[in-house]
Amino acid sequence: MSEERFALAPTAAKGHIRGMRRIVPVMLAVVVWLQLPVLAAEPGDEVLGVWHTTDDKGQVLIFKDNNHYCAKIISLKDPNWPASDEEGMGGKPKNDRRNPDPKLRSRSIAGIRFMNDFVYAGNNLWQHGNIYDPESGNTYRCKMTLIATNQLKVRGYVGIPLFGRTVVWTREAPH
Repeated sequence: MSEERFALAPTAAKGHIRGMRRIVPVMLAVVVWLQLPVLAAEPGDEVLGVWHTTDDKGQVLIFKDNNHYCAKIISLKDPNWPASDEEGMGGKPKNDRRNPDPKLRSRSIAGIRFMNDFVYAGNNLWQHGNIYDPESGNTYRCKMTLIATNQLKVRGYVGIPLFGRTVVWTREAPH
């Protein structure tokens, strides 16, 4: 009986090898298919996602709109004006009260699209954009540089980058 089992072993091994030959290409196709979103990402898309602003005052979402990179404020650490607000808004949701357009002053700061028109220039640099500062109501020219996988240098400036301010944002950790 044991001789029969040994006699069948080579035949069973051949069947196993044929089965593996069919499974390996299928498994390889599945792995490639799962990687397509990563492979399909365009140069410059590394900046997309949720970022924490300097001093963790809020979170912003960088997204793409018509091949330009933009951002909106998605949450604020302190969404309401402090009780001691000098304009009598204590406890109320923070609004865009410094906006030069009076019609926009009542809108909430959370949800504002405040960065627009960035173009990826290569070498981890996005430029030709602008950034709106809801604290002052001013809009500045801006560039962004990805200095590490999870760190983004954002520089707002007037005229030329020499005259400006730089902050560093940190990417939201995956959950």
